[in-house]
Amino acid sequence: MNKIKTLKTTIAAITIIMAMSCKENKQDAQMNTPEEVQKAKEQTPDVADASFVDGMTGKAWNNYLQVRTALVESDAGTVQTVAGNLAESFGEQRAELKSLAQQMADSDDIEKQRELFSQFGQQAENLFKNGLSEGTIYKQYCPMAFNNTGGYWFSDVDEIRNPYFGDRMLKCGSVTETIEK
Repeated sequence: MNKIKTLKTTIAAITIIMAMSCKENKQDAQMNTPEEVQKAKEQTPDVADASFVDGMTGKAWNNYLQVRTALVESDAGTVQTVAGNLAESFGEQRAELKSLAQQMADSDDIEKQRELFSQFGQQAENLFKNGLSEGTIYKQYCPMAFNNTGGYWFSDVDEIRNPYFGDRMLKCGSVTETIEK
């Protein structure tokens, strides 16, 4: 949590510096009060505490989480957009992950997207686990997904938000592994 507070403070400070630099040519630039700095810090969203060994894995993780959220919300259009971003995360050395993400982006069928997401998670497991340099990620499982054959996914929080059923069975599942560095 200290990292999050430090990050919030840093973001607030950068925001203030940027705002001040925009007023650089004006003589009436004002300093922000401590209360204004605190308010800016409180309005800065928390970020997941997972960090990765390289930018590609970090970008892929963030896009993966956005796809998962869109699936939880049963929003096929957003899945298409974010999966397209996810596909762009990968070069030819990760052709299978790139292909699965692109297939999600190309489909407007939410059930097909969910199947591809499950396949993507299976293929990305080692990337996420081995690429984690700091923080925690959670491997979660729903036994009822895919006609009771089950399905896994990864999350940045231990709270279950099932991407395979959305609001039909939002909390169906459990944490099967906590990966920490």
